[in-house]
Amino acid sequence: MPELTDLPALDSAAARGWIDRWDRQQEVYMPDREERFTALIDAVEAGTGRQDPLVLDLGCGSGKLLAELVKEPGLDRIVGLDVSHRALEAAARRLHTDSMAPRQRERVQLLHGSLTYRDSRLRGFDAAAVVEVIEHLDPPRIAAFEKVVFGHARPATVVLTTPNAEYNALLSGLPAGSFRHGDHRFEWTRPQLRAWADGVAARYGYRAELSGIGPQGTGPGGADVGCPSQLAVFRR
Repeated sequence: MPELTDLPALDSAAARGWIDRWDRQQEVYMPDREERFTALIDAVEAGTGRQDPLVLDLGCGSGKLLAELVKEPGLDRIVGLDVSHRALEAAARRLHTDSMAPRQRERVQLLHGSLTYRDSRLRGFDAAAVVEVIEHLDPPRIAAFEKVVFGHARPATVVLTTPNAEYNALLSGLPAGSFRHGDHRFEWTRPQLRAWADGVAARYGYRAELSGIGPQGTGPGGADVGCPSQLAVFRR
């Protein structure tokens, strides 16, 4: 099974160095944790359409978003999926699944799997979050990702975030033409994400709404470079 990203790949000295610089500068150019998760959860909850919605976190990693989702009492079932066993172990520790109350434990499930292979366990959900995941895919695998998420799983709402490549010009310490993370395979500009999102919407019967998360940036010569993160909400 091909891996989207695994924790050993994130442990390189170069990656750690960049993450450290990112964290130190976060108050300058990044939305804070509450702002990012509020935007995501609002989009997920707005698209569930049921009294007791079922929500997926695809590429859940170490469970940061899952930890916020479980605080939402209106979500009936929350499932995180990741290709990395180590990430899922970290998510279980973050969520304290071993000591959860029985009712809470019934709401939360962690699954091992890939976003580029059909999986019947992903069907029947009201909403799916795909947070900072797609840029870890090799470009030839994006078509398979589309088929799995939008063609096979087909949640009513898909909330996807990805870095905004245009904003990278404002990130001190990031060399021109470099990516924000050593495991990123690409980073899209806003027009590139728009073109992809419109294509997905047309192919699979969704409509796409694009916006940004974080402060609006101004580049050299007063150019608008958008927000640090791009947010795409697909509604079926």
